[in-house]
Amino acid sequence: MLEMTSQIESTLDYRSFAVFPKYQPVEYLVKWATHPWEIAQAMQIRKDVFCEEQGIFDGHDKDDIDDKAQLIVAISCEAGHPDTVVGTVRIHQEETGVWYGSRLAVHKDYRSQGKLGASLIKLAVSSAHWVGCHTFLAHVQSQNVPLFRRLYWDVLQQETLLNRSHHLMQARLEKYPPFQTPLNGFVIQTRG
Repeated sequence: MLEMTSQIESTLDYRSFAVFPKYQPVEYLVKWATHPWEIAQAMQIRKDVFCEEQGIFDGHDKDDIDDKAQLIVAISCEAGHPDTVVGTVRIHQEETGVWYGSRLAVHKDYRSQGKLGASLIKLAVSSAHWVGCHTFLAHVQSQNVPLFRRLYWDVLQQETLLNRSHHLMQARLEKYPPFQTPLNGFVIQTRG
């Protein structure tokens, strides 16, 4: 039997087998971060994107806004259960009814999914709308302006922040109905 197995193995050309693509989940939960592991993983994504990839910050991107902000996460699901944070954004109220979104980041391995950034933006604006937002703003890096325009945001002005071109943009709240269950969030499916 051992000889037969050895003969079969020697005749197989393993290079002829198809290479399977890297596994990508197709279901994601988008919600307000409520667990320490969600927050820790979201902060790591921000560090990876804003410190390592873009070089905007040195070491970390944490600031005073984090103390008053609500963190939102996109979590990949395995067999219907939340598994790993793959994207994040934060929102905060600057003055009564005036909210800002910032630090939108999706892990580089998940950017091809196509819906994660848009879904994070949707929950950011809709959940702020639910808690009394009448104006929702963000300082958007210039390369991301087309995405925000497709999602019903208007450019108010161009500016330079952190030595990069940004646009101050405002969401059209009528396109973002109040979302009343941000702690539970919603599930999205992306192309597989």
